[in-house]
Amino acid sequence: MSERLDVRKTYKLLINGAFPRSESGRSYEVTSLKGAFLANVAQGSRKDVRDAVVAARGAQLKWWSQSAYNRGQVIYRLAEMAESRREELAEHVALAEGRSAKGAQTRVSRAIDRIVWYAGWTDKIAQVLGSSNPVAGPFFNFSIPVPSGVVGVLAEQDSSLEAFVNAVFAPLAVGNTVVVIASERRPTPSILLGEMTATADFPPGALNIITGYTGELAPTLAAHEDVDGLDLGGADDEFADQLATSAAGSIKRVLRAKKSDATSLRRLRAFVETSTVWHTIGQ
Repeated sequence: MSERLDVRKTYKLLINGAFPRSESGRSYEVTSLKGAFLANVAQGSRKDVRDAVVAARGAQLKWWSQSAYNRGQVIYRLAEMAESRREELAEHVALAEGRSAKGAQTRVSRAIDRIVWYAGWTDKIAQVLGSSNPVAGPFFNFSIPVPSGVVGVLAEQDSSLEAFVNAVFAPLAVGNTVVVIASERRPTPSILLGEMTATADFPPGALNIITGYTGELAPTLAAHEDVDGLDLGGADDEFADQLATSAAGSIKRVLRAKKSDATSLRRLRAFVETSTVWHTIGQ
């Protein structure tokens, strides 16, 4: 029997619920901290970013129109799937970040727990951020939190899974759709998680993941006029300043995330608008 060759996987993009390579056909090599080859990953283009924004806009109303409880169930379903594939996720985190098996398992556990945390917030956001306002007249006046719309995210470069989860699932939990540029150096754990959304009842386009060179892709995302918010947690200060200036041309909300935001409500509040509703008091 002849020797069998391994079938090596090229990790794809996630756009509108499908897994294309890239419209350009390009890919790039991802290596370990020691320079060893890990994987071939699709090298997304600026057109891929634009396609992802179109997909996110098309999915936003469908995602937001689901009940808060249902959105929580969908996100929780993803946590269940990640739990069942935790060994595979841990292997990728260990290779990508140069961690021990135990250290990688710890980070995967924290990432999964954080997904569950966000799943639990979906039907509580209105209670915490909304209010019933006193008015002088026979009216009810309510302040209701609503999503900003389409949120662009630059994932942190050094954390392959944990920081990705914190940046992506906060806007998803409050009803936004997301286009995320994954870590350029350590993308495979986030891509694996993205693959699980295909069978976790996420509407196609709710979460879109672009891999490639951040310096090439981020300016297109920041300047896109159909992106309503931008999380610059994965950019250094100088690059973040440039992107924030570009984002100002279309009046986006911009978040300069900090590591402490992972355990606070700041990310949940970042891409939420307040809608005020008046209603007459019935007799």
